[in-house]
Parts: sequence; C-alpha cells; structure tokens
Amino acid sequence: MREKVQAALDKVRPALQRDGGDVELVDVTDGVVKVKLTGACGSCPMSTYTLKQGIERTLKQAIPEVKEVVQV
Repeated sequence: MREKVQAALDKVRPALQRDGGDVELVDVTDGVVKVKLTGACGSCPMSTYTLKQGIERTLKQAIPEVKEVVQV
C-alpha cells in the first residue's frame, strides 16, 4: 500500500512544488497516511486545507483503503 500512496502523492506533488512546498510520506498504518508538509507548505496558514481537501481527497479517490491523512 505504501507504493500506491507514494504514487498518488507524486501526482499532487507538482502543484505543491509550484507554490514552493512539497509533501513527504512518513508512514502508512492501518489506512492512516502520515505526511510531512515541507517548504512553503509547512508554514502556510492554508496547510490544513491543502492537507484535507487536496492531498487526503486525492489519496482516498485513488486508494479506497485510505481512511485519513494526518500531518506529523
């Protein structure tokens, strides 16, 4: 499942990088994906929105087993 998550993250990564940020996969456990937002995304006040509406939504669509995406 980690490989599937990484592949899905690679699809959203270009949008984050255009804004000076990035996302790093930390862990996948029991359907919970742990990520770290880096660069401009790490300190952006909209990072929660990006995490839930962008990254989590994309991962859930691509991988139904994903229950939640959390930032660590």
